[in-house]
Amino acid sequence: MKILLADADIDLSDVTAFALRRQGFSVSIAYSGAQALQNHRDERPDVVLLDLGLAEPKGIEVLRSIREQGETPVIVLDRRPHPATDDESSMVEAFSAGADDYVTKPFSFRQLGLRVTAVARRRAAQTSPSALDLPGLAIDPDTWSVSYDGQPLSLTRIEFRILYCLASHFGRVTPTDRLLRYVWSGEGGDSNVLKTHLSHVRQKFGAKGIPLSITAVPNIGYVLRAAVAATEIDEPDEAARSHVS
Repeated sequence: MKILLADADIDLSDVTAFALRRQGFSVSIAYSGAQALQNHRDERPDVVLLDLGLAEPKGIEVLRSIREQGETPVIVLDRRPHPATDDESSMVEAFSAGADDYVTKPFSFRQLGLRVTAVARRRAAQTSPSALDLPGLAIDPDTWSVSYDGQPLSLTRIEFRILYCLASHFGRVTPTDRLLRYVWSGEGGDSNVLKTHLSHVRQKFGAKGIPLSITAVPNIGYVLRAAVAATEIDEPDEAARSHVS
C-alpha cells in the first residue's frame, strides 16, 4: 500500500516513514504543501497522511485540493490542543474539508499503521454499497450525492456515512456501536465525535427544510425517520425499542 506522508517536520517525517515501512507500507514524503500536491498527482497514493502545519499552501488547503481531485483517503495529523482551551476547531475544519480521520501528535506508529489500513479498507468497501431510494430521499454512494425531493444536500464524507447507515435502517433504531463500526470501519470510533457529526447533519436538514429527524434512543442508538413533533420523541416507547435492527 502506498502512503504519501506530508509533514513539514523533517525529523518526525523520517522517523514516521521508517516505522511505517517496517510495517510493510511504501512511503513517500513531502515537506511542503506544493510538494504534497505534486506527489499526490504523480504517485496516486492509496492513503495520504497530512500535517495541518504544512505551508505553501497550508495543510487545510492541500486537503481541500486533494478532495476536489478525487476520493483518496486522507488522515489529518495535528498537534494536540492545549488542555486549557479544549479547542476542537481544527478537527471540525478538517472533517468539514473532507478528512477521513484525525490523529493528534504525538501518536503511536503502530496505531497510525492500523488507522491507515482501516481507512483504506473503508474506502474499498464503499465501492460496494447500493444506492438508497427512500420516499423523498436519494443517496448514491457511487457519486457521494444526497438529495431530498431533488434538492441536493451537501455532506462531508463522515456525515454521508452516518446518513447512509441510518437510512439503511430507516424507521428502525441503529445501535450506537453498529453505527460507530460502520462509520469508522470497525475501529470503534468515538461516541462524542459521532454526536458532533450527527448534530451537523440535523442542522443541515433544518437549513434545507428537510422533514427528517435523527432521534437518539437513550442507551440504545439512533433512528432516522420522518420528522415528528418534539413531544412525540422525548421518551422512546417500547415499540421503538422493539425495532432495533
